[in-house]
Amino acid sequence: MTSSDRRPGAGRHRSPSAAHRVRAVLPRVSLPAVVLATVLSTGACGTLQGPGRADGERTTAAADRGPVGRTAPPAPSATPTAPEPSPAGLPGLGPATSARVPADARQVVVVTGQGRNSARSHVVLYRRTGSGWQGGATWPAHNALKGWTDDHHLNDLRSPIGVFTLSDAGGLLPDPGSKLPYTHSGGFSVGGTGFEGEPLAGSFDYVIAIDYNHVKGTSPLDWGRPLGADKGGGIWLHVDHGGPTHACVSLPEAHLKELLRTLDPAQHPVVVMGDAASLAE
Repeated sequence: MTSSDRRPGAGRHRSPSAAHRVRAVLPRVSLPAVVLATVLSTGACGTLQGPGRADGERTTAAADRGPVGRTAPPAPSATPTAPEPSPAGLPGLGPATSARVPADARQVVVVTGQGRNSARSHVVLYRRTGSGWQGGATWPAHNALKGWTDDHHLNDLRSPIGVFTLSDAGGLLPDPGSKLPYTHSGGFSVGGTGFEGEPLAGSFDYVIAIDYNHVKGTSPLDWGRPLGADKGGGIWLHVDHGGPTHACVSLPEAHLKELLRTLDPAQHPVVVMGDAASLAE
């Protein structure tokens, strides 16, 4: 969905266009009217424009349908894991991109765009082993309408290129067994239509916040923007609605649920995303 246009309300976490009205869960903090009005005027794909929006998509978020529930991930194993030798490189990643993947990352979601200006991409989950990276199936996906950028800004309709951690998840539907902290909230409600006229309902049934301009350890609905509002935010991995997003990456629901059940904070998961040519650098 959008990348810096979603303005979700904040759940216990503090979080993938102005034509539609949106309502979302807001932080339970009293703000001056002027400040609140300013907040509601901006949004992204992982950010619902207006509270509860992701990625700047033109969507309509329904009011919170119940208390925000934050599910904590399972406690990490008490038995330390012995370090593994450095594995062979990830397929499709050049030396510059590979160097940005943290040394402790053992799960990497690689999103490869078909072209710099294309809204189509594919996703592969890699697991680190002692002999190299083991890749899973290739899943179809969508990214932003205008493709990719090295310098993402609010409403530019491009997804940011880079390597980002994956720390928080949530959705309109109950936790499907996520290992990441999960915020269950009505603030993920969305309506309206996408760029190709496709319905957006259900797009935020499940989401994983991409830590681009996102405060780690907070809900995907959180409005915190460490890099500033102009750099966008609210960029998520979310359920595909059949068309381009504002900045998020969307994939079929079954595959997103698989990611939620597989990505483990103890494995330091990250996403590597961008067009194929950029990732090969």
